[in-house]
Amino acid sequence: MSSIPYVCAALHTVLTTVANTAARSTGFIRRQRQLTGASFVHALVFGFLAKPTASGDFLAQAAAAAGTPISEQGLTQRFTPQAAACLQTVLGAAAQQVVAADPVAIPLLERFTGVYVLDSTVIMLPDALASEWQGNGGSTTVGTSAALKVQVLWNLSQGSLQHVSLQSGRANDNASSVQDVVLPAGALRIADLGYFAVPRIATLLAQQVFVLSRLNTQVALFDQQGQRLDLLDLLPQAGATLDHPVLLGAKERLAVRLLAVRVPQEVADQRRRRLRKEFGDKGKTPSARLLALAAWTSVVTTAPVEQMSVAEALVLLRARWQIELLFKLWKSHGRVDEWRSAQPWRILCEVYAKLLAMIVQHWVLLVGCWHQPNRSLVKAAQTVQGYALALLSAVDKSPERVAELLEEVHRCLVRAGRLNRRKQKPNTYQLLLAAPSGALT
Repeated sequence: MSSIPYVCAALHTVLTTVANTAARSTGFIRRQRQLTGASFVHALVFGFLAKPTASGDFLAQAAAAAGTPISEQGLTQRFTPQAAACLQTVLGAAAQQVVAADPVAIPLLERFTGVYVLDSTVIMLPDALASEWQGNGGSTTVGTSAALKVQVLWNLSQGSLQHVSLQSGRANDNASSVQDVVLPAGALRIADLGYFAVPRIATLLAQQVFVLSRLNTQVALFDQQGQRLDLLDLLPQAGATLDHPVLLGAKERLAVRLLAVRVPQEVADQRRRRLRKEFGDKGKTPSARLLALAAWTSVVTTAPVEQMSVAEALVLLRARWQIELLFKLWKSHGRVDEWRSAQPWRILCEVYAKLLAMIVQHWVLLVGCWHQPNRSLVKAAQTVQGYALALLSAVDKSPERVAELLEEVHRCLVRAGRLNRRKQKPNTYQLLLAAPSGALT
């Protein structure tokens, strides 16, 4: 598993070696000068890691700490298309570094060779950047023409960001390259409906990867004799829970388990209100079938019952929301979707640098606290933020000092950075730990 020396090496490789090479290949640095690709990347990444709302003056100070004294005006002039291309290249290299911790000691997760969740988050950009990252558009043509979508595949067992990639905001999740990532046999893949595709499930089955996903209720279901099934006909006979073998897909006929659990009335009512609003915004009315299905959480899985019960499947499905919390951390704490400038290329450079900062932060969290099931990523991120400028001063000068700082972070997070246990609304880690016995203690 990845260790502190491994993280130190990854930081140097990506933020120094790759940064200098990328600066030359993109034309950001054309001749020998005091500002190098590495010092530029260091200033932005660690500057925004230390202070996500950093001003130009603060970033200039960070550049000085990186060994490159430069005025705020001088730094601002460097935010060009070439600078953005350089930062994007470094970001791509960081995404290729799979930093993993020792597997967290949660028995339910240990049944699989990895539990992978995937999802995306969108960052709206100025319309002037539509040629770089095209948005979806909307009811207004202003502020919707440009958007960046970040695709993430996250291994909850070892914490690794297995895949991070960028695509236009208007691109379909189902067509993302994250769909093609090969997982180890015996792994569990948990994805939202945006990634639901029967051919993809067939591929994962052939690779001996287990799948857990909300059911796309438009997909055809069949019984073992090949007779078409109606989901609504199955549900009323199931009481509160259904665990039924079916064949999935009109062509593929994949053998899966159909799991369904009736939700509380208030949840069903909330879902129906949301459906009526979504359809109403388009001048339509939801069907009676859709409204009836809103009373159930319907799931398909390729994992056998001895590998995962219905109750355990629901807990693991809830664990998928950890990636939503990761995106929330990146946006609310890392401010990856906020900026102080109105200059498009300055904004794009800031977005790339902040995403880089979040990946670096994640690497530090893995060696600092991933072994603790009750870790708080928010508290841990606050600790890392406090060390950002110290890491900036050491990253290209003293690998030994970087290692010492990471050791300090680890010691801090062992004693702090933990979630408090909750009785009324248990944390996800409590539910995961309790899943094998079916009860919280």
